[in-house]
Amino acid sequence: MLLQIWAGMFYLLNKIFFSRAERSQDAKKRRWKIWSWVVYLIGLPAWLVVFSQKPNWIAFGVEAGGAPAMVLGLVIALRGKDKEPKWLKIFALIGALVGLWYSVKVFHGITTINQVLEFGIAIGFLAGTYLLAKENSKGYLWFLLMNISNTALMYIQGYPWLALQQIISYTFVLDAYVIEKKNRKSTKLDGSVNVKKS
Repeated sequence: MLLQIWAGMFYLLNKIFFSRAERSQDAKKRRWKIWSWVVYLIGLPAWLVVFSQKPNWIAFGVEAGGAPAMVLGLVIALRGKDKEPKWLKIFALIGALVGLWYSVKVFHGITTINQVLEFGIAIGFLAGTYLLAKENSKGYLWFLLMNISNTALMYIQGYPWLALQQIISYTFVLDAYVIEKKNRKSTKLDGSVNVKKS
C-alpha cells in the first residue's frame, strides 16, 4: 500500500503541477514546471518497483529508459529552452528507444493483453515525456494514452489506488492541454493584432 501511495501521489502531483504551470505566467510558470519534473523523478523509483513485481517488463524498461527525458525536462525548466546540453537531448532519445527495444525483445513481441496495455503505457510515456520536455503540448495527449492504458493495467493487476490515481490524472492532463492551446491561440491573436497596428 505504501508503494502505491508513493508512486501514485508523486505522479499525480506531476500532472497537477503541469496543469498549474499552464495556468501561470513567466517566473511562476517556470517554478511549476521545475516542480513538475522534480516530483516526476521522485515518483519514478516506486513505479519501477511496481512494474517489476508482476512483472511488467515493457513498462519497466520504458520508464527506466525515459528517466533521461525527465532530467532533460528539468534542465530545460531550470535553464530555458534551447539552453540544454545537446548530449542530454541525445541521451534522452537513445535511453527511450533502448528501453522500448529491450522490452519488446525480452517478450519476442507483443503477445498478451497486459503487454498491449504496457505498450500503450510505453508509447504514451516516451512520446509524452519527450514532447513535454521540449515544451510541446502534444505531449499531454500522449500522457492521456499512458494514463488510460495504465488505469486498465493497474486495475487488472490488483492495484486499485494506482488505478484511481490514473483516473484522477485525466482531469489535470486534459486541463493542461486545453489551457496551453488557449494560451497559444491568444498569443497568436495578440501577435497578429500588434503586426496590423504597426
